Amino acid sequence: MRSSPLEAAHQAAGASFTDFAGYRMPVRYSSDLAEHHAVRQAAGVFDLSHMAEVGVTGADAVPFLDHALAGSFGAMTVGRAKYSLLLAEDGGILDDLVVYRTGEDVFLVVANASNREVAVSALTARADGFDVVVSDDSDSTALVAIQGPAAAGTLDALVVADRLQPETPLDELRYYRVLHALFDGAEVLVARTGYTGEDGFEIYSDTDVATAIWDALLETGADRGVVPAGLAARDTLRLEAGMPLYGHELSTDVRPAQAGLGRVVATSGSFVGDAGVQPEADARVLVGLVTEGRRAPRAGYDVVHEGRVVGTITSGALSPTLGHPVAMAFVDPDLATEGQVLHIDVRGTAVPSTVTPFPFYRRTPRG
Repeated sequence: MRSSPLEAAHQAAGASFTDFAGYRMPVRYSSDLAEHHAVRQAAGVFDLSHMAEVGVTGADAVPFLDHALAGSFGAMTVGRAKYSLLLAEDGGILDDLVVYRTGEDVFLVVANASNREVAVSALTARADGFDVVVSDDSDSTALVAIQGPAAAGTLDALVVADRLQPETPLDELRYYRVLHALFDGAEVLVARTGYTGEDGFEIYSDTDVATAIWDALLETGADRGVVPAGLAARDTLRLEAGMPLYGHELSTDVRPAQAGLGRVVATSGSFVGDAGVQPEADARVLVGLVTEGRRAPRAGYDVVHEGRVVGTITSGALSPTLGHPVAMAFVDPDLATEGQVLHIDVRGTAVPSTVTPFPFYRRTPRG
C-alpha cells in the first residue's frame, strides 16, 4: 500500500486511516460531521496526494488531447482548467479528469487514484503518432486542497506573509483557472476548482514541500476555523454538491449523457470512443433523489415504481447540511422528470423519494 507524503502529519493529527485506491489515506481526524460542517462554515484542508498527475508536453499537445479525450482543447488558453472524460473505444467512461493548461505546449492531466494505471496506459498508447511526451508524475507530486468560505482569506494571509508568491494577484484567479506560484521559494501550481460545492483551491507541489504547505494552511487558518478533513467528509460534501464519483456514478458501462455529462463531449472532430458515445434510447439516466425521514439509501439499493424495479442507488447519505437523506441513482428515463415520486427499498421498507435536480446544496455567494 502506498503512503501519502503527508503520512506523518496525519498521524500527528490523530487521523484514522483507510485503504483507498491502494493508498493509506486519512478517513477522518475528529468526526465526519464536524469536518463536513467545518468545510461549509469555514474551511477544511484535504490531502489529495493519491490523485494521479500526468504531464503532457510537446508541439502536438492540443491535437493529441483532442484525440485522446472527449473534449476540445484548441480554444483553451494558458491558465485555464477543463473538466473532461477519458473514454473507452466503445464510448464507456474510463475516467473523469481535470486538465490544466500551464504553458503553451504544457498540460497537466489529473486522474482519479483508482484509475491511475488505466489513464496512464490509455494516454501513452494514444500518443502514438503525435509529437508529445506523456509522463506519469504522480509519485513526485503532492496535492493539498483547502475548501470552504475561509479558503481565500487563508491563502491571502499566506500571500501577505510572503510565503505564497503567485505570479499574478490571487484575487484574479477565477473558477477553473490555474497559476504558477512560489511557496517558500519552491515552484507550485495553485488551482481553483474543487469538489465540495464550496469555493476552494488546490496546491500542486513536489512531495518534499507538501508538509510545509499543509502546516501553513492549518496554522494560518486556525483562527478562521480551518481544520483537517478526511475522505468521509469529502464524500458527503461531493454528494450534496451533486458531483459524480468514479466507481459509483461513472464506469465503463456508463455513457456520458446518461450521467448528465453530454455537455463535456466535443460536438465536432474525432476522438477515441466517439462512435459509441451515445447511449441506447432506453438507457437509465442519473438523477438526484430526496427522501423522507432519516433512513439514508445506500449504494446498491433498488429504486421501485408501481411494484417494479426501475433503478439503482449509486450513492446516498443523510445530508449533514440539509438534514434529510439525499441520493444519486440511475433510473428509467421516463421516470427521470423533476418531481417524480419513486420509492427506495431500504431493507424491505419502501421509502418515498422525489426526483430533484442537482446540486442538492448550492452555496450562497459571500461578499
